[in-house]
Amino acid sequence: MDRATKKVAFIVDGFNLYYSLREMEGLTKKPCRWLDLRKLCEGFLQPIGSRLGCRAELGKIHYFSAYVTHRTVRDKGIVDRHRTYVSALENSGIDVTMSQFKYKDVRCPHCKAAFKRPEEKETDVAMAVRLIELFATGEAPVAVLMSGDTDLKPAIRSAQRLFAQNSIGIITPFLRHTTEMQTFGDFHFKVSQPLVQAAQFPPVIKLADGTTLTKPASW
Repeated sequence: MDRATKKVAFIVDGFNLYYSLREMEGLTKKPCRWLDLRKLCEGFLQPIGSRLGCRAELGKIHYFSAYVTHRTVRDKGIVDRHRTYVSALENSGIDVTMSQFKYKDVRCPHCKAAFKRPEEKETDVAMAVRLIELFATGEAPVAVLMSGDTDLKPAIRSAQRLFAQNSIGIITPFLRHTTEMQTFGDFHFKVSQPLVQAAQFPPVIKLADGTTLTKPASW
């Protein structure tokens, strides 16, 4: 008898993943930030299906991030590189949600000087809301959070309580393997260097309108 097929949706913490990839590059000396996120997620379907006892079918992939506009003074091309990457993701069918950085008034605990510090806003909340939404709308019975951020624990608890019949998995990015997050889902996997290297976009991507996207030189 054929096993049931379950759709699997992915919710990706873009910054958590990005900084893990930078660390991976520092250790391996191999570029890996031009990541084909769809291909990476597809690579987890078979082990997810094995863990749940079903056939796992790829649903939507939801990517959350923000443009670091406050860093363009030191790195003029940082936002342009990110925009190019977001375009590559959208071209591959990824659903992209961009939040923003806002300045927060803080005070040095030592010298008491006041200054403004940029903080990413809305991303954790947006990911939490999407998790509840995709279960509430029936988008997929299986959701996978690709993040090592423990701030997502309350959202996971709520989703598990409200939708006990559904499954939540955790995929922790490279060097973001906190024990706390690993034990929070129904299953857990890690993003490894071989998986990342096998899931890179080609250097040049041709879009439907005939234009192209080129991998940033420093990536």
